[in-house]
Amino acid sequence: MLENILFAIWFLLPAGFANASPIFIAAVPFLKKYNTPIDGGKKFRGHDLLGPHKTWRGIITGIIVATLTLWVQQMIVVDASWAHFVTGPVNYAALPVLILGPLFAIGALGGDAVESFFKRRIGIKSGKSWIGFDQLDYVVGAIIITLPFVILQPIQYVMIIIVWFLLHLTTSFAGWMVGLKKEPI
Repeated sequence: MLENILFAIWFLLPAGFANASPIFIAAVPFLKKYNTPIDGGKKFRGHDLLGPHKTWRGIITGIIVATLTLWVQQMIVVDASWAHFVTGPVNYAALPVLILGPLFAIGALGGDAVESFFKRRIGIKSGKSWIGFDQLDYVVGAIIITLPFVILQPIQYVMIIIVWFLLHLTTSFAGWMVGLKKEPI
């Protein structure tokens, strides 16, 4: 059980960091001017297409962060024997970091963008919570887009979903406590 939990955290770490990076990068003063929405401010049936929080700055930052995270993971696995305990069936030494790193980010942030599209359709404003979907959109997006490179056992996917759902709730609450987020969940 512990092995599956650690693997779930380890495997989705690039996507998790990519998903969180736009929140942190938005607080960097000299990067605020690069706050261009990926939907260009367009509307669909009277509502924002995605909303102002889905930006090119966030996507680019997410890709960089996910790629660097996967690269560091690969270096750790190659150099530290303890890391093999958490890598499960995935051969991290053979992963194409410059392909899979960006895919983790695109999957995570793309899943978040798709969820934002549907939130706008049902009238949930940008920045407001949609319990369940906000915690899983990036997880499902990252899993789907990395399938051509890494196929796991069903139990591992279940553990990834459960662990990252709980991690998202915990980190969102912590982010709210320190003032990074306006809502606790």
